[in-house]
Amino acid sequence: MGAPSVKAVFFDLDNTLVDTAAAGRRAIEEVVKALRCRHRCGEGQARDICEKVQAKLLKECHDPGRTCITELRISHWEEAIQETLGGEANRSLAAECYFLWKTTRLQHLTLAEKTRGMLTELRKAFRLLLLTNGDRQTQREKIEACACQPYFDAIVVGGEQKEEKPAPSIFHYCCDLLGVQPTECVMVGDSLDTDIQGGLNAGLKATVWLNKTMATPADSAPVPHYIISSVLDLPAVLQKMEHNSNAKLGNDRRVSSNEAH
Repeated sequence: MGAPSVKAVFFDLDNTLVDTAAAGRRAIEEVVKALRCRHRCGEGQARDICEKVQAKLLKECHDPGRTCITELRISHWEEAIQETLGGEANRSLAAECYFLWKTTRLQHLTLAEKTRGMLTELRKAFRLLLLTNGDRQTQREKIEACACQPYFDAIVVGGEQKEEKPAPSIFHYCCDLLGVQPTECVMVGDSLDTDIQGGLNAGLKATVWLNKTMATPADSAPVPHYIISSVLDLPAVLQKMEHNSNAKLGNDRRVSSNEAH
């Protein structure tokens, strides 16, 4: 028998469907401006504060059972401000910076018109699922901000599950939600470590790596089945996969027919 055809496509959210990095840069510029204009920080000091916060976000370990994400992230800003400017801790300034950063970032998170069109077309042929890692509150706010709910049959947030990508369990949970087998699913995302490795771990039919800069991965990195430079290239990849499946099925049928003789 030929390989099962694709029935479902799982999409990552951040920097796959929406440009979270660009929205984050816009948000940082707003905070820098506010620190300079309203709080008389120098340009260098303002940027140092923001860089320190970004470093803290990258290393962030959040236990929702112990503290809410808002308190944790205000603390990042509070620490960065004190580390840069010295003096007493300034919780109110930290909160102002955090909410300005958060609000601005959400305002600039948009699902591009062409991406909306692509999802609408794909949904005519496949079941679509959004699979994103991260804190429940943060990711749900992003999903709401970019208004992507109508384009998906299901949405799964890692922070709401026992395990996140790349654990196989979350992918199998997604398969169960849609009533499909792993070998009928494709994972699309920008992260080799979570999206691609996770899809491979879970035994999905295929993984598609969104590599916008066409950077060369490390030798030790997981190897995706397909690489695209724009998410809009995905329909062509799915079409190619379907063609290959049909060709394999045709070959298998010919072999079976010959064996019968």
